[in-house]
Amino acid sequence: QVHLMESGGGLVQPGGSLRLSCAASGSIFRINDMGWYRQAPGKRRELVAIITLDHSTTYGDAVKGRITISRDNAERAVYLQMNSLKPEDTAVYYCVAKVIVAVTADESGYWGQGTQVTVSS
Repeated sequence: QVHLMESGGGLVQPGGSLRLSCAASGSIFRINDMGWYRQAPGKRRELVAIITLDHSTTYGDAVKGRITISRDNAERAVYLQMNSLKPEDTAVYYCVAKVIVAVTADESGYWGQGTQVTVSS
């Protein structure tokens, strides 16, 4: 069983910053891609950022230039540094990971429970 635990969400004023963290635990052989999606009320879930095992990154168009994703492979963790936050960044942010649980296993996708980010004055 693989578990993803997010932290770092909260209320921030427009223009402010937040850092989200996500740690993976459980039976893990290797974590390939890690990343973040978000879902605002009444909207579809959208990509925020993805980072591969070798630290290649992909960002959603809505956050490019304001958000940086990073990971610590030894800690099995992924981070999201969010700057210049806007009210439209308000959403539940979900951690995702593509995990291989054993050397003979296929890759499986896992989601965290989500952490609320609210940008408001």
